[in-house]
Amino acid sequence: MQRSTRRALVGAAAAVVAAGVGAAGLTAAGAEEPAPAAPYALPEPTGGHTVGTEVLHLVDEDRADPWFPDEDRQLMVTMWFPTDDSGETAPYMTAEESALFIDQLGDPAPSDYFATVETNSVAGADPIRGKLPLVVLSPGWSFPRATLTGLAEELASHGYAVAAVGHNYESPLSLPGETNPCLACELDPDGPTVAATRADDLSFVVDELTARGSEWRRHIDRGDIMAGGHSMGGASAHVAVQEDERFDAGFNLDGSMHDEVAPVDVPFLLLGNAENAVPGADDSWTSAWAQMNDWKRWIRVEQTTHSSFTDLAPLAKDLGIPLQEMDGERALDLTRAYVLAFADQELRGDDAPLLDGPSTDWPEAVFHNP
Repeated sequence: MQRSTRRALVGAAAAVVAAGVGAAGLTAAGAEEPAPAAPYALPEPTGGHTVGTEVLHLVDEDRADPWFPDEDRQLMVTMWFPTDDSGETAPYMTAEESALFIDQLGDPAPSDYFATVETNSVAGADPIRGKLPLVVLSPGWSFPRATLTGLAEELASHGYAVAAVGHNYESPLSLPGETNPCLACELDPDGPTVAATRADDLSFVVDELTARGSEWRRHIDRGDIMAGGHSMGGASAHVAVQEDERFDAGFNLDGSMHDEVAPVDVPFLLLGNAENAVPGADDSWTSAWAQMNDWKRWIRVEQTTHSSFTDLAPLAKDLGIPLQEMDGERALDLTRAYVLAFADQELRGDDAPLLDGPSTDWPEAVFHNP
């Protein structure tokens, strides 16, 4: 697709968003403006560290963007990490990303809703001294990387460095000087292509963070790295751990697999809603499970749906449109608990009894393990 086509798609998307913003701002003549609701605040993480954050713009000059090959592949990466600093917290999304995502969801919320969500991460902070295990995250298809903030903050508060990757043209994404909508959504790409491309993205992020001259090199423990994500991001992590031996483990939050016949020789966690265990609903997990040759768990979570493993679980509740039967904050807490236990087990060598079997604290988590 040529640059002129890209401009046309961007222009059309911008026009739609602008129209939506304008309509949201209309009130009847003489009507009194309603009092604004208090901004939603993400639940606080449970670890002993304050969380800091930084945003990186990475450009892979050796690789063309898969959707617009006349451009280099660009990524935006949000880093979360333990810090000793204090200060103002970072925004959840940019206003431009929020407006595009609200329009994409078809939700009646104010266009700046996601930009007003309060995080627990100190902007511009410095990481604590010492080497940190690294968790690289990839979001679902068309989902901004911000939708994994709650999980990332939890991991960082427990001493992990976390890198959430924003894949250009695959979700609303603010780059330096421009914000792009999910233009690749218009192209209806096949799953294997997306997963393979994103696996390359995750490896490139590790390259950049650990390269000589990177300020992150001295903070990252290169022997303790995990890949994971939600939906397409989880499927991409499944590919990444096969192709890049630097990834010591991986996890998939409710994502269909697109290379399920390939062997996986590192520990892998599957955490998703009940439909993944229903024959015919999505058989890719069953095929992938048979090819996992190291430690593995398949945990299905009752009372959840596809997006329950992201921040959209509590955010949708705040908007009055809950996604699942389970309370939104509880869904986020459950995801945090199981992913943290897995990271502690695989990257730190800690005992993780939560992963051994059913828990009275989380009765919704059913160990499928066929």
